[in-house]
Amino acid sequence: MTDAQNDSTLKSWEERQEYAELMQPLVGRLYRTKGVEILVYGRSLLNGSTIDIIKTHRLVRQHEGHKLRLRESYPFLAALAEFDIAPARIDIGKLAFGYHFGGERQGDESVQAYMERNLAGLIGKADEIEPQDVVLYGFGRIGRLLARLLIERNGKNNKLRLRAIVVRGGGEGDLEKRASLLRRDSIHGPFNGSITVDHENNAIKANGTRIQVIYANLPDQVDYTQYGIKDAIIVDNTGVWKDEAGLGLHLKAKGAKKVLLTAPAKGDIKNIVHGVNHKDILASDLIVSAASCTTNAITPVLKAIHDEYGIRNGHVETVHAYTNDQNLIDNYHKAERRGRSAPLNMVITETGAAKAVAKALPELKGKLTGNAIRVPTPNVSMAIMNLNLNRETDRESLNNYLRHTALHSDLQNQIDFTSSTEIVSSDLVGSRYAGIVDSQATIVDGDRAVLYVWYDNEFGYSCQVLRVVQDMAGLEVPNIPA
Repeated sequence: MTDAQNDSTLKSWEERQEYAELMQPLVGRLYRTKGVEILVYGRSLLNGSTIDIIKTHRLVRQHEGHKLRLRESYPFLAALAEFDIAPARIDIGKLAFGYHFGGERQGDESVQAYMERNLAGLIGKADEIEPQDVVLYGFGRIGRLLARLLIERNGKNNKLRLRAIVVRGGGEGDLEKRASLLRRDSIHGPFNGSITVDHENNAIKANGTRIQVIYANLPDQVDYTQYGIKDAIIVDNTGVWKDEAGLGLHLKAKGAKKVLLTAPAKGDIKNIVHGVNHKDILASDLIVSAASCTTNAITPVLKAIHDEYGIRNGHVETVHAYTNDQNLIDNYHKAERRGRSAPLNMVITETGAAKAVAKALPELKGKLTGNAIRVPTPNVSMAIMNLNLNRETDRESLNNYLRHTALHSDLQNQIDFTSSTEIVSSDLVGSRYAGIVDSQATIVDGDRAVLYVWYDNEFGYSCQVLRVVQDMAGLEVPNIPA
């Protein structure tokens, strides 16, 4: 490579950095002051570094076969910052690409006019929704990730306020240990910000959020009102109570209004997979389940396939990371095989995820079987779906349909799509999608299809849980473009 080529490459990189640095404060200000989250082809720029913003723009070429430069998307963000606008998730990548290359520009329409046209339903709309108090009952793997997700979106316009966590214990050093587990995570890395302990008020402070730590053995033993908490949504991530009688104990606590279970529920409690059946949540529903991580991973993809091709029947095999329910070394466990050492063995076990799909997608009732294998990895799982379709297709058509679904459908927040030939499980730690279709592994033979769907069974699931919390709070945040 010549010196001139080196200089050109460096100049191009410096230009991208400069635009990314211009974008950062606008992205933050739009969210903090207006509740507007900025994305580029489904990837949020909120709290992203300059390198994150540059890398996110590189994804556009993978989807469209044409790159989108930061200097081409920046004017759309700058125009957006001038509007008085209601909360929304706005994909400036899709808007900019449509304007420059997608034929969506009308004549010599300016960026300002184009944005006004696309945001017509949001500009000048008043935001009158009151903030919703949220309490995390339990502070394990899911509880701490939900805390991170709630805290990262701090700001005066934030509508979900983490007010407290409820745990057992309360012995010496408890606060420090809880804070340390929030601060450091062996899988998801360090907390992005500052965490301090407030001994006087028995609280943890994280990035300006004061989290009351409450000690209780039973849900109905808590009086949230004494901490200034009212009409709270209680997110139970303990897994101890799964039926209406048990979860109903939360509703006996003063200051509690609704309950969300982060596990499959028993009885007639609605099992919700956001993106699929979240509109089934009524204002009168006081107890709701967010189903399981596997159910959330497979149901959106199954819905997409069933809507387009129809599913006669199928089998779902889950290759699942080990969990805290298993033993580090061989020891007693009430379940079959799960007593054997999780880091040393693949363990065949059962899963109710395939049957649970029917609770969110009744059209597939009785059409799916399922099983699971726990494997010696700490996070990120895979669902292998062997499906018999109602009509024949081919690999390219099926993959193209799923790619379009991931980018431009009502399931764009749930389904991601990768064309990488090198991706492995650790690459997907921290994915905010319910499931990621691995298109390179897709197999199609006439009316039979085998799909491989990755999912971060901790973080991706926590994102889905948070979306259900928004539904229960009555917070509708539109995607632009739809």
